[in-house]
Amino acid sequence: MDDVSRMRILWVKIGGLWPKNTGGRLRSFHILDELSRRHRVTVITTHSPEEDEDALRRELPFCERVVSVPRTPPKWHTWRFVAALLRAWWTGLPVDAVRCADRRVRDEVERALSSGEVDLCVADFLCAIPNVPLRGPVPVVHFSHNVEHMIWRRMAAVEKRTWRRTLLEGEARKLQLYEADACIRANLTIAVSEQDRAQLQQTAPGSTISSIPTGVDIDYFAPSDAPQLPDHLVFTGSMDWQPNEDAMLWFMSSILPLVRRKIPGASLTIVGRNPSKRLRGAARDADVGVTGTVEDVRPYIAKSPVYVVPLRIGGGTRLKIFEALSMSKALVSTRIGAEGLPLESGRHFIEADEPQAFADAVVALLRDPARRTALGEAGRDLMVNRYAWQQVATEFGTKCQEAMV
Repeated sequence: MDDVSRMRILWVKIGGLWPKNTGGRLRSFHILDELSRRHRVTVITTHSPEEDEDALRRELPFCERVVSVPRTPPKWHTWRFVAALLRAWWTGLPVDAVRCADRRVRDEVERALSSGEVDLCVADFLCAIPNVPLRGPVPVVHFSHNVEHMIWRRMAAVEKRTWRRTLLEGEARKLQLYEADACIRANLTIAVSEQDRAQLQQTAPGSTISSIPTGVDIDYFAPSDAPQLPDHLVFTGSMDWQPNEDAMLWFMSSILPLVRRKIPGASLTIVGRNPSKRLRGAARDADVGVTGTVEDVRPYIAKSPVYVVPLRIGGGTRLKIFEALSMSKALVSTRIGAEGLPLESGRHFIEADEPQAFADAVVALLRDPARRTALGEAGRDLMVNRYAWQQVATEFGTKCQEAMV
């Protein structure tokens, strides 16, 4: 790429980029890695005390500069989160906007923008918006990984406790207004699926919104010859993310017993960081394995004949599905689990929303190796031909250049 088309990009991300242990981090990291090979990129992000801030600099060697601010965000059920919630009520802002604002990050952003060495600023996730001056000295691209207010609305829909449901519904309404304002004021919003783009466009009429597909590292997540455990299921994901915990609690209580009626030896492993005491307790009662944090999810996916995604809450796209498909895995997912992804039920995966239908689909695949192979091969072909990260990053870069015109 010649110097004329090279952009000077400032990338702002609250919540870190390394290690790549969440879907958002994976997507952002791979796009950044590819963009930094073609453009001049400065990253301003955060890291928690247990994370190595220098590791990110080593892993993004083509970035001109990587600044990481130490930060411990307030978590649910802590006094700091309650304090953020009280501030949110006082200001009328959604709690996510309050708890993601960081003066040190904003100072770093303002210094970078005032240098005159930035052509474009990317606010990565809605939570970066409080730290980025919209309609400031350079164009701003809002990189929207999820329709955030829909996540809160769906959390409210499955919440049985009245007080908590009321709280979630209130936050969803405030977040919808905040998200619409961000889309309107940003020069461009990039969503991660056409479905998300349409939802955001409806939320913020008149704003400029585009979309890119999600991606996968097709070389890292490759098919494996490792032997499979008979009648074994797997789910992978950050277990401190409430939609993932809800999915597994629902699966263990409502779906797995139906599977075991027909296949008594059916087993499940839940792979992902920071599982709660509630989840671990439910898993013990259901005789389900829980790994906690692992360095590599691939061995767990490889040994499982069927991958399950029983999500009832979500937004954006699930990278976990692309990783499983890239490894040629047969997959059963809810509609919400697979929404926003260019997949055809019956060809690339099996869609099922109700417990009995989900269980029947799992049982059918466990009993039919040929069907599992056909689904896995179709999924792998789709990933290789369309969704490698290099292709996705190229589309992202092209849209960023259009935002500068």
